[in-house]
Amino acid sequence: MVPLAEAWDSGADAWTAAEREAYANDLGDARALIAVSATSNRSKADQDPATWLPPATGYHCQYVTDWIADKTRWSLTVDTTEHEALADQLSRCPNTPITVTPAR
Repeated sequence: MVPLAEAWDSGADAWTAAEREAYANDLGDARALIAVSATSNRSKADQDPATWLPPATGYHCQYVTDWIADKTRWSLTVDTTEHEALADQLSRCPNTPITVTPAR
């Protein structure tokens, strides 16, 4: 969900090689690794929700809640611009719970 470069910039740079490998291959939460088309993957690249959202607007609430869950699961930081974008999107998703199981 959260690209490796974004994770690196959000705290994964301080992780051990084993922690980074666990993150990159996280099968403990179905939201972490999502199959998408090559076009969509290239479009997203390493962007966060401040600069990229899926083209399917009906998926935005799911996308931002999954993004938040993934960042929380791995104790990754959220920068100010990213936080504002997430808050803006969440304001359109009333009563959407986010459940998280910490990875570490």
